[in-house]
Amino acid sequence: MHLDGLRLTPFRGLRYDSAKVRSLAAVTSPPYDVVVRPDGVHQLETADPYNIVRLILPHTADPAARHRLAADTLRRWEAEGVLVRDALPAFYVYEQQRGDTLQRGLIGALRLTPPEEGVVLPHEDVMPQVVADRLGLMKETRANLEPLLLSYRGDDGERGATAVTERVVRREPLLSTDTEDGFRHRLWAVTDPHEHAEITTDLATRRALIGDGHHRWATYLRLRQEHPGDPAWEHGLVLLVDSNHHPLEVHAIHRVLPRLAPEAALRLLAGQARCRPVEAPVKEALRTLDDSEGNAFLLYGGGTYQLVDRINPRLVADAVRADRPAAWRELDATVLHSVLLDQVWKVPDQPADISYLHSADAATTQADRTGGTAVLMRPVSEDTVLELARQGVMMPRKSTSFGPKPATGLVLRTLDEESAER
Repeated sequence: MHLDGLRLTPFRGLRYDSAKVRSLAAVTSPPYDVVVRPDGVHQLETADPYNIVRLILPHTADPAARHRLAADTLRRWEAEGVLVRDALPAFYVYEQQRGDTLQRGLIGALRLTPPEEGVVLPHEDVMPQVVADRLGLMKETRANLEPLLLSYRGDDGERGATAVTERVVRREPLLSTDTEDGFRHRLWAVTDPHEHAEITTDLATRRALIGDGHHRWATYLRLRQEHPGDPAWEHGLVLLVDSNHHPLEVHAIHRVLPRLAPEAALRLLAGQARCRPVEAPVKEALRTLDDSEGNAFLLYGGGTYQLVDRINPRLVADAVRADRPAAWRELDATVLHSVLLDQVWKVPDQPADISYLHSADAATTQADRTGGTAVLMRPVSEDTVLELARQGVMMPRKSTSFGPKPATGLVLRTLDEESAER
């Protein structure tokens, strides 16, 4: 038990006035790193002139002016009454449901703690250029525009954060909206000081695992370091989910190598791994990975799939760091990056040479468009992620995709308002 664990603080959320937009669904967006393609941004921008993508992924002719544009847009929307601040500080209960998938959690402002304190556990490395981009955006907007997804292990007590959450969802929600991906989103505000105390007392004994948002968490910590003593930068917007009650889904993140033709990829693998053609649609082809022992990957290019496994054990032993736990050395992502990308294919680890996509269909489509190779991956279990995080061992970046991810745009946190209140 952590006596000095999670410190979640209520805040006055900034939310869309439903009377000023076409619909709440039309102004929401997936997290910024899921909406990476220009066509995805364009689709969201045209859904409604006030879609949140104009804030999280602004674009201008002058790249240096992007973040200033987002800040100006945010202030204009506030002035126009499109975004309105709630009257009272609140924790927000957030629910996502699609079919049998049901996830509930608490949105609040979480006190920032460095990794060595062991309160918030990251499990993936980050890319400096992405942190720099998010840093510029948060500095200009002085806002947390989208919550990170964190999980913690609660209990079955009659009091505490989860107990409050389950009571609150029996009340009338602030909002309810259905998005195109089939999810129903509902939001409630918890403004009762007694329920605030019940939540904070319980969470103070917990620690959390970052499910989604490593780059934003790293950005939060950078901003806190750059603004010592400024209480506005001491917290960051998060969604906390009790995974004992609502287990997160863990999906793979796939790679596309646009400059590596599939013929070249297979030629370079000759003698270093077993490659077998798989004649099936993508969903069935992916099942061959689940049935494979040891490290395995599904390569796609030129309309065909190849199952790659039985990688040369000597090559693996020479390329993979020996000073890491076995659970890390045996990860598919570890072997992919340390062995195949670095040693066999010699693909540089930079955006022009590796793209990361959450959808296998999107990865194969991009491989077809570029003439490159898609590397389709298996998911990692949450227990493995948590085991490594507790040891302070970082997985290769983009090793996992936790979900369901919170929709962006349902509630925002701005720092100017909190600074004024203090």
